[in-house]
Amino acid sequence: MIAQLSGTQQSIVLVINEEEPLMSKFADIKGFVFDLDGVIADTSVYHSQAWHQLADELGVAWSEELADNLKGVSRMDSLNLILKTGGKENDYTEAEKVAYAAKKNTNYLNLLKGMDKTAILPGIEDFLADLAKHGYRLSLASASKNSPLVLEQLGLAHYFEARVDPATLKHGKPDPEIFERGAEVLGLKPEECAGVEDAKVGIQSINGAGETSIGIGDPAILTGADVNFTSTSELTLANLKAALA
Repeated sequence: MIAQLSGTQQSIVLVINEEEPLMSKFADIKGFVFDLDGVIADTSVYHSQAWHQLADELGVAWSEELADNLKGVSRMDSLNLILKTGGKENDYTEAEKVAYAAKKNTNYLNLLKGMDKTAILPGIEDFLADLAKHGYRLSLASASKNSPLVLEQLGLAHYFEARVDPATLKHGKPDPEIFERGAEVLGLKPEECAGVEDAKVGIQSINGAGETSIGIGDPAILTGADVNFTSTSELTLANLKAALA
């Protein structure tokens, strides 16, 4: 069943799985576990720029189609796709490919140095401040090893008391491990936490961990989310209370 709560400037989609009820009511939630990209900030543009720089160096023509095909793809797979696009997939040894992938990451880190608060998605800083004001505990569950740098650049690191180290994980999303750890590093039970994600595999990970899942994006795609907001600007404590009361 899908219930929609409408206001003059916002539309909240509450998705209720009739076979499996909501993991938690709002009063049960003590902590929030956040994904980073697409939830707190959009770092995909920096990844795209870094790959564009490397493609130029490799003599591979850049296009919007190529940029779209790289989204959500691992670093080495992205490099191989770029090389294949340029007909150069057999021109480099594995060691050379590893070096180029590392160079892309260096490009990305250099671009991140120019990131500031303008990269924060709408409403997110106010939401984090409100959560802190009301005593909620926050952790970050991002697969990016660069997430601490991103939070520092955005001026948001002080809101998060803990972070899951992706280097310690054995499984990627949709496995629930990262969100289970997100609750664990806060000293909370999964059922005491809500996870915030913008990807379907992320929602699956949250649900598998036994946390309340909050989706950001198209509800037709994030079909498993307990609560869905089409934009981060709609993500407020008041709206969550209305949805989970």
